[in-house]
Amino acid sequence: MTTDTVQITDSHCHLDFADFDGEHDALLARAKEAGVTRMVTICTRLRNEPQVRALAEAHDPVFYAAGTHPMSAAEEPMASVDDLVALADHPKFVGIGETGLDYHYTAESAEVQKQSLRIHCAAAHQTGLPLIIHSRAADDDMARILAEEHANGAFSCVMHCFSSSAELARAALDLGFYLSMSGITAFPKSSELREIFAAAPLDRILVETDSPYLAPPPHRGKRNEPAYTAHTARKGAETFGMDYADFAAATQANFDRLFAKAAAWPDRKAA
Repeated sequence: MTTDTVQITDSHCHLDFADFDGEHDALLARAKEAGVTRMVTICTRLRNEPQVRALAEAHDPVFYAAGTHPMSAAEEPMASVDDLVALADHPKFVGIGETGLDYHYTAESAEVQKQSLRIHCAAAHQTGLPLIIHSRAADDDMARILAEEHANGAFSCVMHCFSSSAELARAALDLGFYLSMSGITAFPKSSELREIFAAAPLDRILVETDSPYLAPPPHRGKRNEPAYTAHTARKGAETFGMDYADFAAATQANFDRLFAKAAAWPDRKAA
C-alpha cells in the first residue's frame, strides 16, 4: 500500500468555527487528497448544534458530536441528560461532548464543570455513544470522576488531544478508554508525551487535529485543518516504530470500534 492511498480519520475537529467559513468544500477536498476520508466535527455549545448538524448533513465524510465544553460550562445553560440523549437520534450524531475539566483557564468554575461532566457521562452511558473528554490541569479530579461515573454505568470514552500525565493516561486506559494524538505529539519538545503514547496499547490510539488549533509541523503556528491529520499520524507511526500504512490501519480499526455508529454509516463512500 502506498502512502497516498492510506486512509485515516480526523476524530476531532471544529468545522463550524469562523476560521473555516466559506471553505468547507475546499477543506474536504484537501482532506481527501491527504487520505483523511472521515472527520468528527465537535459542537462545544449546545445552542450551536443546528449549525454543526447541518455540516454533517451536507457532507458525507462529516459526522458530529455535541456537548458543553468545560471552559463554557459557566456561561451556557446546564445541559440535561435528556437533552443529550435526544441528539443521539440523528444518524450522524456519533459522540457525547466534548466535555471535561479545564482548571488551567477556568478553575473558578470547577464545581459547575464537574456537574456538567457527570451529566455527559450519564448521557454516554444511556446512549452507548463514546464520551469525548477535554482535560487540562485537572488530572486528579478527572481520574476520580471518570472512575466513579464508569462504576455507576459503563461507557466508552476518548481522551481527546491527550497531553496530560502518564498517571491520567493509565487511569483512562485501565477503564478501557482511548487516547487521541493531536498535533502536540508532533512538536519537537513533546518527547515525554510521545513516550506516554508509546507505552499505551496500539489498539487504544486515535488521531485528530482539534483544528483550527494545534497544527503539527510543518504547519505549526498556522491554522490547522483536517488534512493535517496525516502529519500527526506519520509522527504516530514513528512513535510506535511502525510503517505509516500499518499505523493508519490500526487507528482506523480503533475509530471504527469506538465510533461504531460512524463506522456503520450506510452512505459511507470510499475515497
